Amino acid sequence: MSVDSSLFVFALFDTSALLFLTVYIVITLSDLECDYLNAHQCCNKLNKWVIPELISYAILVILLLFTNHWFLFVLNGPMLSWIGYKSVPNNTIQYRRETSVSMTRLKSTTEGI
Repeated sequence: MSVDSSLFVFALFDTSALLFLTVYIVITLSDLECDYLNAHQCCNKLNKWVIPELISYAILVILLLFTNHWFLFVLNGPMLSWIGYKSVPNNTIQYRRETSVSMTRLKSTTEGI
């Protein structure tokens, strides 16, 4: 199997996993809205998936860069920077692992729904 076909098979599985992770996040937030979970449980469930999401997408974008798929790299680069931006607190450069989904921000976001 060539490098391109291996890359695209990996990209298919990687984006499928990210899609399922997104569905899991939506279901967890729906459980929070219906009061099946409290905010602390919801944050604990969602925070453990922040770093794997970032790493998974970064691997895909780096592989696109190294295999000279410039158009796909340019399309996926802004999404990687957005995921990285979501993972870093506002005024620091340090990585925010335990507070990436804070209970205060989660409560104010779900009240408008």
